[in-house]
Amino acid sequence: MKRAILIALALLTAHARAATYYVTVAGLGGEPDYEQRFTASAKDLDKVFKSSGTTAHVYTLFGAQATAAQLRSTMATVAQQATASDDLVLILIGHGSFDGTEYKFNLVGPDLSAAELATLCDRVPAKRQLVVDTTSSSGGAVAALERQNRAVIAATKSGTEKNATVFARYWVEALQDPSADTDKNESLTAMEAYVYASKKTAAFYDSQKRLATEHAVFDDIGHGEPVREAGNGQGQQLSNFTILRFGAAQKAASDPAKVALLARKEDLEQKIDALKYGKAAMDPSQYRQQLTASLLELAKVQAELDQ
Repeated sequence: MKRAILIALALLTAHARAATYYVTVAGLGGEPDYEQRFTASAKDLDKVFKSSGTTAHVYTLFGAQATAAQLRSTMATVAQQATASDDLVLILIGHGSFDGTEYKFNLVGPDLSAAELATLCDRVPAKRQLVVDTTSSSGGAVAALERQNRAVIAATKSGTEKNATVFARYWVEALQDPSADTDKNESLTAMEAYVYASKKTAAFYDSQKRLATEHAVFDDIGHGEPVREAGNGQGQQLSNFTILRFGAAQKAASDPAKVALLARKEDLEQKIDALKYGKAAMDPSQYRQQLTASLLELAKVQAELDQ
């Protein structure tokens, strides 16, 4: 009876959590070296996402397919299929431009502005969204893309950082390197990937003894200036946004008998993150009490998942 109830709850939770829609676009390279690099990154992500589980819907555009028309068509398909409980992950790889007012993502044929990219995302009913713009000048896109429940990561702090970026390389690496999962819970969050890629990017410029021409930023509160580090409310949504699961967590996500437990585990981890973000505004004893209770429950749920 208990197992039947658990499976029923799992199915309900699986429906509620539903799917993740991954859309990756490798834009116009302009030169063979960039073309090859952008395409390789997109193909790597395609492989990672397609192996991430049964609830992944993966769309990858590169080469001649990387056009504004094809991206509009792909996003329209996602908009028709996705539900409010699904997640959307849009990743842009390539070159961007910024004229002081408007950012554009360079594609085969006409480019797409940040405003139109935002409109395409707005039409997708998925409540939780993540846009990762790894292009040059991507900081100039944040203002147009930011919206409540949409986290935006940009490879550059402004539209004026116009050199080709290396952030994309390390973003892809983060999704392939188990060490990026710093809390070792076999679930990689957008914040963990962002921190990994940012540190690797800074280390690259240090190793080359070059002045850094890119400084990654993010916004996940839907307004205001993007930031480089978590704080003052920024970072909680990225910390709660699971991009990938692997190992036992991935198996649990595909096991109807464990989906409910996995969902509970992730809810508790989000609650713990929220407590840590809100610690400064809480009574110390209340904070300790709630944190201890959540940690104990998390340990119990993990023990059940490990059985």
